[in-house]
Amino acid sequence: MFRTLDELVDAARTGGPAQIAIAAGHDPDVIEAMKKAEEIGLAQGIFVGDPRKIRSLAEAAGLQIPDAQLVSEPDDAMATRKAIALIREGRAGLLMKGKVKTAALVRAVLDKEAGLRGNRLLSQVIVFQVPGFDRLMLMTDAGINIAPSFEQKAEMCRNAIEVANAIGIEKPNIALLCALEFVNPEMPATVDAAALTLMNRRGQLTGAYVEGPIALDVPLSKFAADRKGIESPLVEKTDIFVAPDIEAANILYRAILYFAKGKSGGIVLGAKVPLILLSRAEPPETKIHSIAIGMLAARAQAGMKARVAG
Repeated sequence: MFRTLDELVDAARTGGPAQIAIAAGHDPDVIEAMKKAEEIGLAQGIFVGDPRKIRSLAEAAGLQIPDAQLVSEPDDAMATRKAIALIREGRAGLLMKGKVKTAALVRAVLDKEAGLRGNRLLSQVIVFQVPGFDRLMLMTDAGINIAPSFEQKAEMCRNAIEVANAIGIEKPNIALLCALEFVNPEMPATVDAAALTLMNRRGQLTGAYVEGPIALDVPLSKFAADRKGIESPLVEKTDIFVAPDIEAANILYRAILYFAKGKSGGIVLGAKVPLILLSRAEPPETKIHSIAIGMLAARAQAGMKARVAG
């Protein structure tokens, strides 16, 4: 099991550099991240976008982009479609957002004819590292599903389990976060959490230990668990935190970064390949971590397909 995000990067590098299709690649932070990724042998970018802007930004960053790694398309919507086409043609294994809105990229990914639609829900999974903790943890979903239904939360759990497995956590502990540990019909998140926990106990949601509803203090503090009279394998051993909605997840994620001084990386799972869709406020370091997570997830998916085919 990996303890740090740097260990994930090192593990991803062992398989050789990935080819990443970048939609609307004229983004200075993406170019800076791809320069670093290339320097450490992690990945190479195929930049799809305005060639004049991309060349100018690359020159300022000190990144040399061969002609074969640059696809000219000044229109952002068309650039997104051409980046997706690179994935469909097998020229790239990951898709990364450049200077294009997340919603526009997701719509293109979900296009039934020309996209990368899979048979699963798209959901964001973040892997984070916090000072004072000796392991990596995951959370979902701070970026895609606004007010997930019960069925969507089950799919979010499955996607998060897949990422956990890809980074070496064989059977993760999942906390279904709510404001309290009791079912309250006036708080739908508690009802969903209880139902998902029951699904887990009855073998309908497998590959993890699921507990909920549960407040954030219990998974993180034995003191809090003892005072509340709660005994659970999750106490101080939680691997995945599932938030009740995008607002709670986004607030928790920002608190991890800015209050706790944590580091992170994240991907979106559910399409035919992992997607790297990050906020403009994320530094290049986060993009490097995200590329590594995407590579490990893609490698795990390929291994699973090979086992099924065999």
